[in-house]
Amino acid sequence: MTRSRHRPAGRPWCGLLLAAAVALGATGCGGPAPRQDAAAAAAAAFEAAAAADDHVRACALLAPETRQQLEQNAQKTCPAAFASQELPTTRGIREVEAYGRQAMVRMEGDTLFLSLFTAGWKVMAAGCTPRPDQPYNCLIKGA
Repeated sequence: MTRSRHRPAGRPWCGLLLAAAVALGATGCGGPAPRQDAAAAAAAAFEAAAAADDHVRACALLAPETRQQLEQNAQKTCPAAFASQELPTTRGIREVEAYGRQAMVRMEGDTLFLSLFTAGWKVMAAGCTPRPDQPYNCLIKGA
C-alpha cells in the first residue's frame, strides 16, 4: 500500500485561510503610528479651535456624548456652553498613546482623551489633570 502525498480531500482552503490570517495580522487596522498621528492631529485641531475661541469648531470636534453632556450641564447650546469653559492654555504635544479606538494626547498644559468614530477622532474629555492613584479630573467630559 502506498501513501499519497496529496492533501486530504475537502480541506484545500486550509492553506488559503492560514495565508489570509497571516496577511490580516500583519496589516491589522493600521499600525500605531498612523493612529497616533491622526489622534494628535485631532487634538491639535481641538486645542487650536479652543485657543481661537472658535467654539463652533471645537464643539464639532467633541464626541457626541461629551457634547451632549456639556450642553446638558450648562443648559445652553454647545458653543455657548463651551465659551464658559476655562480650558488650560496648551503649548505643543508631548506624548500620544493610542490603543485600538482610544487615545490619550498629553500636551504642555492639558491632557485630552479621544475615541475613534466613523467620522474620525473625537475628543471625549478635555482639560484633564492627573490625580495620584485616581482617574484624571476633566473639565469637559462625557457621561
